[in-house]
Amino acid sequence: MAMDALKNSFKGFDADNLDLSTSGNWPVGVKVIAYLIVFSLVVGCGVYFYTTDKEKVLNREVSQEPGLKQQVSIKTIQVASLAQLRIQMKDVEGRFAELLKQLPTEKEVPGLLEDITEIGRSSGLNIQSISLAGEKKNQIFIELPINIRVSGTYHQMGQFVSGVAAIPRIVTLHDYSIQPAGAQLDMTISAKTYRYDDTK
Repeated sequence: MAMDALKNSFKGFDADNLDLSTSGNWPVGVKVIAYLIVFSLVVGCGVYFYTTDKEKVLNREVSQEPGLKQQVSIKTIQVASLAQLRIQMKDVEGRFAELLKQLPTEKEVPGLLEDITEIGRSSGLNIQSISLAGEKKNQIFIELPINIRVSGTYHQMGQFVSGVAAIPRIVTLHDYSIQPAGAQLDMTISAKTYRYDDTK
């Protein structure tokens, strides 16, 4: 009985004379098979294009994996050394603060000139001139050159240089020249001190 019903659903269909324009008149069995074929093709194409697109995305993500692993490795090292870097940063800040304390403020510069003059006199030198030259701005500090001219003996000049080096403020000595002047010597020397540029 079932076989008869199946045969009837294909009755009158000639596969050799297949004409799509008459598909509305095809037997029910043929229509069902045609619908299943079309449905399968549509679903198959959809799945193919969907999975192809997803596969491209997956391949792109997989290709980025080594770079991401390297970034994670670098970040891990940075995080592991963060505590040590913070300790080093505090140490650097502490040293910088100590150095700043050794730099004279703008108000302290005249007092520094007086200190240098007193060191020269206590060394036995004749102070001919001690004068402040024009400021020179550098990246983070201001250079304050001091022109010094004194006369005395080698021993007295050595005492003077040692005394200036012992000043608690940062003072450096440069470009000295010593010339004989009768029984004594004349010395011209440039001292430099530095002031922090807090305008930046």
